[in-house]
Amino acid sequence: MQKWHHIFHKSTGLSPYVWVVFYILPFYFIFRSSSANRWVYGILMIMVFFACYVLSFKARGWVVYFWTSVQMVVSITMTLLFGYMYFALFLAFFIGNIQKRTAFFTLYPIHLLTTIVAINYELIMRNPVFLSQLPFVLVSIIAVVLLPVTTYNRNRHDKLEEQLEDAHKRISELGIMEERQRISRDLHDTLGQRLSLIGLKSDLAGKLITKNPAQALIEINDVRVTARSALKEVREMITQMRGIRVEDELVRIRQLLQAAEIGYMLEGDPVLTQTSLITENVLSMCMKEAVTNVVKHSGASLCRIQIESSRTDLIIRVKDNGGGIERTKLYHKGHGLQGMRERLEFVNGSMEVIQDQGTTLVIKVPNASQQPDMEVNAQ
Repeated sequence: MQKWHHIFHKSTGLSPYVWVVFYILPFYFIFRSSSANRWVYGILMIMVFFACYVLSFKARGWVVYFWTSVQMVVSITMTLLFGYMYFALFLAFFIGNIQKRTAFFTLYPIHLLTTIVAINYELIMRNPVFLSQLPFVLVSIIAVVLLPVTTYNRNRHDKLEEQLEDAHKRISELGIMEERQRISRDLHDTLGQRLSLIGLKSDLAGKLITKNPAQALIEINDVRVTARSALKEVREMITQMRGIRVEDELVRIRQLLQAAEIGYMLEGDPVLTQTSLITENVLSMCMKEAVTNVVKHSGASLCRIQIESSRTDLIIRVKDNGGGIERTKLYHKGHGLQGMRERLEFVNGSMEVIQDQGTTLVIKVPNASQQPDMEVNAQ
């Protein structure tokens, strides 16, 4: 819920200067009355309303219903006595900021019903003060209907985005932890074993150097071969650590879409045997950026990834059934599409955005077989 001290409400469709008018306007309606007693009653009601308005933002549980009910009573009384119905806008904004679904769907219809009843009563009684502001009253009724719903939906959307960001960070952290564990296992299973073997054979060669020089030479040669093999395995591990495979990135993408409650479909084989590691790394980053755009900007319910590989080209399509992106914003900084294009150009790739019943991002890169690992030459 927004803080009570945000007195100039933001993102409500109304300028802060309009809200200033609504804070000052009730005093104008009160002082139009000729009775001093009515002035006192009016000022007291204004003070009670804003006091309850502040307390309702701070309250928790059933107390929220109490302070909101007091505000409704004051709003109706101000409408009937002074023809001032604009406290209903403050109530509409507050109700829209209630996070609990039950409380929102309880207070919203009550507030809407009481406001309409009070307005109809004034129309039936043909209050001249009320009739003189009828166009503003009609606009206010529309605001009372729409403002709680739009505010409630916007807050839910912001909350879901925060949860999605937290989930994405946690997935990244889990991925880092898993990668660390994998590296630890690889070091223990490969490099550790090789180094232990080198140590044992070196000790054995040292003992045989005087007793059996020929056997000692064989053991030293074994040490040399084992050292080369260990060096080759370390280089392979470093090469794998530098990039992200497409099949691994698709696992993270599936988790991200699942957290965002967006359907996921994969067509094609994600295991790319004819694509270099650096190209796969670029493709993984572009797919991650594309799916992030789907989650944040498209409003889609389904994301489909198609992988087509031929002897010469690899084509990846990221499709969604959302609202699409305005053509004037295709390469806006917030969407990251320009950065994707620059990455693809580095590996002689290209990118195309197609908008037809959603958005399709077409990524195309040339296929190039990976060069076989070369043995380390003896020095």
